[in-house]
Amino acid sequence: MKTFFRTAALAAAAMVASAGAAVADPVKVGFVYLTNPGDHGWTYAHEVARQDVEKHFGDKVETSYVENVPEGPDSTRVIRELARQGNKMIFTTSFGYMDPTLKVAKEFPDVKFVHLTGYKRSPNMATGNIRFYEGRYVQGVVAGKMTKSDRIGYIASFPIPEVIQGINAFALGMRSVNPKAEVSVIWVNSWYDPVKEADAAKVHIAEGADILAQHTDSPAMLQTAEKAGVHGFGQSSDMKAFAPKAQLFSAVNNWAPYYISQIEAMMDGSWSTGEGPDHFAGNTWLGLADDYLVLTPFENMPADVAAAAEAAAAKVSGGYNIFSGPYKDNAGNVILKDGESYHDGNLWNDMNYYVEGVIGKIPG
Repeated sequence: MKTFFRTAALAAAAMVASAGAAVADPVKVGFVYLTNPGDHGWTYAHEVARQDVEKHFGDKVETSYVENVPEGPDSTRVIRELARQGNKMIFTTSFGYMDPTLKVAKEFPDVKFVHLTGYKRSPNMATGNIRFYEGRYVQGVVAGKMTKSDRIGYIASFPIPEVIQGINAFALGMRSVNPKAEVSVIWVNSWYDPVKEADAAKVHIAEGADILAQHTDSPAMLQTAEKAGVHGFGQSSDMKAFAPKAQLFSAVNNWAPYYISQIEAMMDGSWSTGEGPDHFAGNTWLGLADDYLVLTPFENMPADVAAAAEAAAAKVSGGYNIFSGPYKDNAGNVILKDGESYHDGNLWNDMNYYVEGVIGKIPG
């Protein structure tokens, strides 16, 4: 009898263990946010994507995030703590997290790290980005056709490659339809500062700008534009609700397909940062054609301008290389001759100038 009870107990224990094994623990995925998610802008777009991840994977994935993490030493501490908490993949969602992410990745070789939007990689650290500049080219076409003063104001965050790409793409789109128009840039040295953004918008308007663009994350620019009776473009998320009469369209960052694909690759064992034909190999950089960048409806503009915007978006989605010659910088130097074009390496390494149509110089 003792043997029977012992055997039965062992069998019951085995059944419990088997049942436990059948229900696998969810894969933990962490996110690091520069600001709080709110209801607009850069971090909000990432938060929408995180929620889409949860909907897609259900109980197979457990996500968490840390908000309001400054770029610098504080981010190193936060990223390290997420790794210690058992997250198998960690997304760090601001350019200034690049070196901290790389540092922590070396400490936790079994954790997968994905940094947005930098360029440094390691065996367990990939990078991803959206071709934001494609949306800004379309913005430039609209601005060039809409402006009456031939003066456009641009509010920029930091003089890093992705921001400079956007300014130049905007100017190339603008000059393709209006060779007389010019872009004036004000650098606010912040990703998110509504006061600075509103003040910069007021300066642009006072100087005669009747169209405003931005690579900053609050709707303050658009709200200022609406009060002044001028137009502008939303950033990262749809900002129409904040300035329905001023917004021409927003370029919306759609991170969900990227997050889902990276997590799926991690779960099925195909994730890699090595060289290879697939887009998991080190760096993912997609845009309009892949719905990573989505343009909201074209509004507050004449029908012919909307048609031109549609045509520009279709052209870019169809494979047009925005950075194709011939064009010059704003000092008159030939950058690309007819038939020449930039590849991705040029966009990150060689774009240290403004193209024709942009006033001033890039801050040193």
